[in-house]
Amino acid sequence: MKTELLNPVNSTVIFIDHQPQMTFGVASIDRQTLFNNVMLLAKAARIFRVPVILTTVESKSFSGNMWPQLLDVFPDKTPIERTSMNSWQDKNFIEAVAATGRKKLVIAALWTEVCLAFPALEAVKAGYEVYAVEDASGGTSLTAHNAAMRRMEQAGVIPMTALQVMLEYQRDWARKETYDDVIAAVKEHGGAYGQGVEYAYTMVHGAPPSRTGSGQ
Repeated sequence: MKTELLNPVNSTVIFIDHQPQMTFGVASIDRQTLFNNVMLLAKAARIFRVPVILTTVESKSFSGNMWPQLLDVFPDKTPIERTSMNSWQDKNFIEAVAATGRKKLVIAALWTEVCLAFPALEAVKAGYEVYAVEDASGGTSLTAHNAAMRRMEQAGVIPMTALQVMLEYQRDWARKETYDDVIAAVKEHGGAYGQGVEYAYTMVHGAPPSRTGSGQ
């Protein structure tokens, strides 16, 4: 049910078409901010061991390979290659979704109005609960992005942000087995929130300054 919070055992995270040519066309969000949000979402999935599906479209002939930084987070995952703009028209993609056994699909995609909206609407029709990660997706204009989000919401898709997904998985700071990795990801990709965490650690609690490039 849609009022049930996301947790690591009831959801799967899907990344669709985070590829260079698709990134070039994004105009609804600053692209470095988009990158940070996608990486935060990816690391949330890795930290909490949530099933992940990666998929790309026409990587050799048009769109380029999936972002290498995203692939590095999931070194054991090979993106499902498609020709269709709509992932839900790809047999291998649908089988991968079914194989997770999860009914809550957390999806981020480029572009919002096509590669997010099309499979999101189809998945809702197929009986899945879909959570669109709005700030880890981007459209060709702010108007296109917003119109697509409204269209999806009217069909029952639930909007989320990358940080919201991560914190919904963590939920309790007493969950120590994931605490350090969550904090590391937030400090690296969480923008102002991450800077606040770094300040609290170093200036309030006297921790040594963080070092970047840890891969967390």
